[in-house]
Amino acid sequence: MLDTASIPVQKPSSAGSRGPRTDAIRTLGSNPATAPIVLHPGDSLPSRRRLLYVILLGALTALGPFTIDLYLPAFPVLEADFDTTAAAVQLTLTGTMIGFALGQLIVGPLSDKVGRRVPLLTVTALHVLASLAASIAPTLELLTVARVLMGAGAAAGGVVAAAIVRDLFGGRRLVVMLSRLALVSGVAPVLAPLVGSALLLVMPWRGVFLVLAVYGAVMLVSGLFFIPETLPPARRHERGATTVWQRYRSVFTDRVFIGVLIIGGMTFSGLFSYLSSSSFLFQQDYGFDPQQYGLLFAVNSLGVVVGVQAASRLAARYGPQWVLAISTGVLVLASATIILTDQLGLGMWGTIVPLFVFMTACGFTFPCVQVLALDRHGKAAGTAQSIIGATNFGVAGVISPVVGWIAGSAGITATTMASVMVGCAVIGVLALWLIVRPRTVAQLNP
Repeated sequence: MLDTASIPVQKPSSAGSRGPRTDAIRTLGSNPATAPIVLHPGDSLPSRRRLLYVILLGALTALGPFTIDLYLPAFPVLEADFDTTAAAVQLTLTGTMIGFALGQLIVGPLSDKVGRRVPLLTVTALHVLASLAASIAPTLELLTVARVLMGAGAAAGGVVAAAIVRDLFGGRRLVVMLSRLALVSGVAPVLAPLVGSALLLVMPWRGVFLVLAVYGAVMLVSGLFFIPETLPPARRHERGATTVWQRYRSVFTDRVFIGVLIIGGMTFSGLFSYLSSSSFLFQQDYGFDPQQYGLLFAVNSLGVVVGVQAASRLAARYGPQWVLAISTGVLVLASATIILTDQLGLGMWGTIVPLFVFMTACGFTFPCVQVLALDRHGKAAGTAQSIIGATNFGVAGVISPVVGWIAGSAGITATTMASVMVGCAVIGVLALWLIVRPRTVAQLNP
């Protein structure tokens, strides 16, 4: 297991000159004086241990998106069972994302203060209990309350996973590791409805929440036995990051962080506008059954995979800010194309093809947002990630129901869905060029 209690190494300097302090560290072992010097703690991890972390942290990251999206194919069933409206059912999704956002705002700073493990284990236990409550909720109102708690309980996974990666890695290797978590974050929301569709073949919708309870329990046990503490006590009180206020101030006074925060929030809002409305659009307007609807999500997930994998390589070579320059523009063009093809009456394929392009552009965007945000704030990684996650899901939770409100009694169409998507994408483009300003962002260190 990695010993993260490492010490800084001062680079020797010549007489009469100031020797710059490096970020290199010497990992402690039985003889620290002869231990190898590495730039970041994770550099000394054996490949097998690194793979284990990727799997476990990826599964933790996926808990949030699966909690949010696994029951999407059951929306029409919930509407019928509770004798309610589509907008009311969408509010259960909104409640989940708001709970997820608030949970991250609590867990992130807490993990910077007390370490990664305690918040992770405590909040994941809450997720298990809330999932069990959702499975027996007798009314839509109680289901919504349970969903808020489920969202809050799933919050620790993504925040702590990204913070652990930042604890261990930096520079270009941070790009690679965060791109793998971003792959999970991007694929899980579109893969979860496919899994949910398959589950609905063998169980009622309440069974979906029992599956989520089991998933949370597995993550709880895995965290207890296999995930070490990567933030030792000495690093929790480093100068400039000892209080919650100092950590929040360090990130909110960073212009680039604010810019990518807006880009990430708008990209997620566009994505979840699609996710929250597509069940009604494809199953009611285009006549998909739950399994065909899930298959559509599986195809779109391929676009996210391609985007994330390509982005990790391009960002390491050219810089994540320039990848965002392309991907945010593509988000605008793809969502505008959906409106155009729908108005021209091109039908289902006129929506599906540009939608795939939109999802691919999301895959390019997500890892670049995380890299630009976290690489600059290693001392406040948990706080920075919690702000990113809270903004992504909080803003998306508020914006995604707008599709249903715009549609009203006329029903959701591709145009109403894409209108919200294109609005979010345009705001993301403006944030990139007016706030981030790619030419002013320095290249990543090794």
